[in-house]
Amino acid sequence: MSGLTRNEAAGSIMVALDYPDAMAAERLLDALDGIPCYMKVGMQLFYAAGPAFVASLKERGYQVFLDVKMHDIPNTVKGGANSIARLGVDMFNVHAAGGRDMMEAALEGVDSALSRGGARPLVIAVTQLTSTNQSVLNEEIGIAGSVEDAVIRYAKLAHAAGLDGVVSSPQEVTAIKTACGAAFKTVTPGIRPAGADMNDQSRILTPRQALDQGTDFMVIGRPITAAQDPRASIESIIEELIR
Repeated sequence: MSGLTRNEAAGSIMVALDYPDAMAAERLLDALDGIPCYMKVGMQLFYAAGPAFVASLKERGYQVFLDVKMHDIPNTVKGGANSIARLGVDMFNVHAAGGRDMMEAALEGVDSALSRGGARPLVIAVTQLTSTNQSVLNEEIGIAGSVEDAVIRYAKLAHAAGLDGVVSSPQEVTAIKTACGAAFKTVTPGIRPAGADMNDQSRILTPRQALDQGTDFMVIGRPITAAQDPRASIESIIEELIR
């Protein structure tokens, strides 16, 4: 896959703001000012800084993925999705393991929130965490078969429930697109530029490899956020994607 513009390449990158508080995140935002990437707010930062931080990102002009991985009974997820949709985020996620009724309830919560106006966020489902390997899947989680089999099963379930896409490793993107269609979005953590540490990821690809697999969005955290020069790091990734 090739031919991306600079803005398209930047927009495919979701910077994982895995910080303990808003002040730490703000330092990175200052360093990346003007680069039109997505910002991913996970549980640590959202629990610390709350909806006000999400609002500040939107005021800066960023698209926001709220990564809170809801997994509860359908009615609770419906209420949570309603609250999230009213924050004005562009994307949020639930766990596919919660089942079809739960995922459909998330969409109902979004629809209820939008009855008051606003843009509809993309709703995606987590399939298997990129830290999950074969041993963890079979022996600890208790799911038989390969990791890819489990990912595709959950992707199909999310598609049937009407969700917009899934979170998976980049290694499963091609199979997901084959099973669910090219328009079904894939958000892929486990992206590591060549030479970067794997950290706690098990199923990884480089940014260019992930793009060539057909992924729509790639989540990149520590290779940018822990870099000595975060701006130079993301600019290098953007250049890799547009070559």
